[in-house]
Amino acid sequence: MNHAQLTALGRALRLLGEHGEALSADTPDARLHEVGADLRRALDLLQDSVTTAAPTTRCAEHPNGPVDESAPDRCLLCETRRRAARRAELGGGYQGARGGREQSATAPSRYGVRADRPQPQQRWLPELWNGQEWQLCGTPRRDRREAELYIAAQRRGPRPAMAYRLVHEFTDYEVLRVWGTPVKVDIEPLGNL
Repeated sequence: MNHAQLTALGRALRLLGEHGEALSADTPDARLHEVGADLRRALDLLQDSVTTAAPTTRCAEHPNGPVDESAPDRCLLCETRRRAARRAELGGGYQGARGGREQSATAPSRYGVRADRPQPQQRWLPELWNGQEWQLCGTPRRDRREAELYIAAQRRGPRPAMAYRLVHEFTDYEVLRVWGTPVKVDIEPLGNL
């Protein structure tokens, strides 16, 4: 609702409030027709200012979601979640991966089940030796060959590091290859004499 619509709607509603205060048992019909016209004008302004569809549920999270007449907020999605929580409290819910009895799926899943998928994504991390420790020197790559090409380009660059390594990250970290020799460099001149 823009400012002009807000101002016009506020003015129309205030005018209706004044009509309501002035009503009495002996109000003439001409005045009632005027109130009706002002009421229609206020409704038209209100309909012009509303940009979204009327909510079908009383749910703040899913105002236009599917309707369940038996739910207190008429939201099927929230009521399904509440029913599943109540079933789990009573012990009738699915116990599969949480250590309960194993249940077979009613139909095979097109995408597999959670236990079939690996937890982390595998990545290759290019690292350089900065004289004190290994540090990440580029974006982690999803392709090993691309990571090796990146390290080769770094070694040919204007200021190559003393050593580079490629670390494979999956469930754990594994050093795959080391280029150069990492030597601990004392940052103080003359060996801190």
